[in-house]
Amino acid sequence: MTALSRRGALRSMGTLVLLLTHRELVFGATIVAVRVWPAADYTRVTIESDAALSAKHFMAGNPARLVIDVEGLELSHALRELVGKVSSDDPYIGGVRVGQNQPRVVRLVIDLKQDTAPQVFTLEPVAAYQHRLVFDLHPTQERDPLLALIQEKASAEQQAAQAVQDALGEFIVKLDKPVLAPAPGASAPRVADAASAPITRAPAPAPKSKRTMSRLVIVAIDPGHGGEDPGAIGPSGLREKDVVLQVALQLRDSLNAVPGMRAMLTRDADFFVPLHDRVRKARRVQADLFVSIHADAFITPRARGASVFALSQNGASSSAARWMANRENAADLVGGVNVKAKDATVLRTLLDMSTTAQIKDSLKLGSEVLGQIGKVGRLHKPRVEQAGFAVLKAPDIPSILVETAFISNPEEERKLRSPAYQAELVEALTAGIKRYFAKNPPLARQRTL
Repeated sequence: MTALSRRGALRSMGTLVLLLTHRELVFGATIVAVRVWPAADYTRVTIESDAALSAKHFMAGNPARLVIDVEGLELSHALRELVGKVSSDDPYIGGVRVGQNQPRVVRLVIDLKQDTAPQVFTLEPVAAYQHRLVFDLHPTQERDPLLALIQEKASAEQQAAQAVQDALGEFIVKLDKPVLAPAPGASAPRVADAASAPITRAPAPAPKSKRTMSRLVIVAIDPGHGGEDPGAIGPSGLREKDVVLQVALQLRDSLNAVPGMRAMLTRDADFFVPLHDRVRKARRVQADLFVSIHADAFITPRARGASVFALSQNGASSSAARWMANRENAADLVGGVNVKAKDATVLRTLLDMSTTAQIKDSLKLGSEVLGQIGKVGRLHKPRVEQAGFAVLKAPDIPSILVETAFISNPEEERKLRSPAYQAELVEALTAGIKRYFAKNPPLARQRTL
């Protein structure tokens, strides 16, 4: 090849390179999105790409940080966006630095605010997601949720008592104020003769209730989906994970106002909780009930009405119930579970220990709740249905799953978005739970107020 022809070939190659896009120039995966999900329980960082990524990580000290080397990757603008996605109130991440450590190896350095037990794993494409590389930053020592509930209740009672004392003090100050002398020429007020004054007696104290609450009654409230898993999405874009969290937060406040009762949320913000971990959280606080809240969806927008489900050991009560259970049980695939976690096998075994007694009590609870929900809206089915929902498999806790309405129905999506309907729904759930306890008093345990 002559020098002239070589120059022509090089010129042609240069023109080709200029025509190639960034995606075609990068040898390896291309970043689709980066996301950060901060929460008190743990913080998750997700890197989504169009091809599988491989990563190695190690911990470094002084200061504490997690170092991650992602292989087969070139530094891009999408990766740099991760730096700005960390919020200042993140309980685990102080900051993130990103750089090209070696050719085709990007290094991420995550500055940590506390001792952390990181989990790094990959997820295969599912639903709307492509390949995901996930970093879960868990605390090395998980807080005691039962102790936190008791302390929270004690603090609320102290604040209420202080408010009463403050109000009483203001009343006494008003009583102690001197009475002003009457103005000149004004007639003095008449004072009734003490002898003729009627005798008033203090009202007799109300008789004490024969039955007193001897321990804290705990209801576990489980807002479905969250974080990477949006759940069902309505015609106008309302996400199931958002509306059920709003309802759950209001239900928590409603139950906390009931004397002797306290509510625990499996999630109180927008983050993902695996199905088995929802059950584990309820068992850690020795919950007396477990109520999972969802917003139904179906392939046709005509489906409507609220539903209540309990667990079944003998198959689903209907084909629709089976379809619904399969959809909800797929949440772990979408939300992203680390199947290599040490306790995953043990927890899956635990989920198969459901008892006949638990299902019987769950049906009683479901019946009370369904009856109350039927007063504020249409029911999809007039009875409690049963299917193999994984989240209902606590062996010792009566558990129900409430589908508040069909978010796939335009009219019911508008209802779910309405604060008025949410308030009615919370009132109905609270009434159903109270009616259940009135007929099925909680058993005595070692836990006390």
